[in-house]
Amino acid sequence: MKLYGEHNPAPNPRRVRIFLAEKGIEVEHVHIPMRQGAHKAPEFLTKNSLGQVPVLELDDGTCISESVSICRYLEALQPEPPLFGSTPLEIATIDMWIRRVEWQLMSPIGQIWRHAHPYTAALLTQYKDFGESNRAHADRAYHWLDREMADKAFIAGDSFSAADIMALSIVDFGTFIGTPIPDDCGHLKAWHERVSARPSAVA
Repeated sequence: MKLYGEHNPAPNPRRVRIFLAEKGIEVEHVHIPMRQGAHKAPEFLTKNSLGQVPVLELDDGTCISESVSICRYLEALQPEPPLFGSTPLEIATIDMWIRRVEWQLMSPIGQIWRHAHPYTAALLTQYKDFGESNRAHADRAYHWLDREMADKAFIAGDSFSAADIMALSIVDFGTFIGTPIPDDCGHLKAWHERVSARPSAVA
């Protein structure tokens, strides 16, 4: 298998690298330098017509894109340790939290990145007022998640899961673009310290 991706701070390829590290799975990594437009090159578009990373290429040439889908495939190949849950309730809870984190936190952070950050100014027509307006949405999402973390160690409960991987990649990318965890979100900061201490977090 080959994993096509970009280096940090790109959050989506990092999700898969952390997942691989937690599973102890080794694959060949192929760097796709996005600033040079490699993800839009014709040969890469044959692997993902949307021109996005990551992409997992199987030995028979089949390509899987979308970070959560790749991780689900890897989970099916190697169920232990279970990162998407073992029981129906665990599976549903982790899936719920992945979607919540993506919609509530990743969505506004992504809009800040697209419409209010200088690195993306040359890539699209920016609507800076719209981009800046998403800072308030991100702040509300951080505080909501902080309240949710008041009585649990990890995003989806008592065990580290794919939901923590997704959240960590988003939070760290938010920090990179100038939208970090607010200082008064003590529960969320404690969670971030715990998951950042895991060896997989450097992937």
